[in-house]
Amino acid sequence: MSEKFHSTVVELQEKIMFQQRALDELNSVVLQQQSEIIRLGRELKSLRSLVQQSIEQGVGEDLPHEKPPHY
Repeated sequence: MSEKFHSTVVELQEKIMFQQRALDELNSVVLQQQSEIIRLGRELKSLRSLVQQSIEQGVGEDLPHEKPPHY
């Protein structure tokens, strides 16, 4: 094998290794984000349920409809 060909092969191998490492890191980030999205979705569902229960129970209806003191 010529030296130039060998050098080109080594360079391509290095680029492939770099790309694979970057892909692995991006995949890890995507998996973490997906877990966070699922967790936040569950939390949102829970909060919506609490708000709906509060509305159905009439919580907050006794509060005066006044502007806060900073107005």
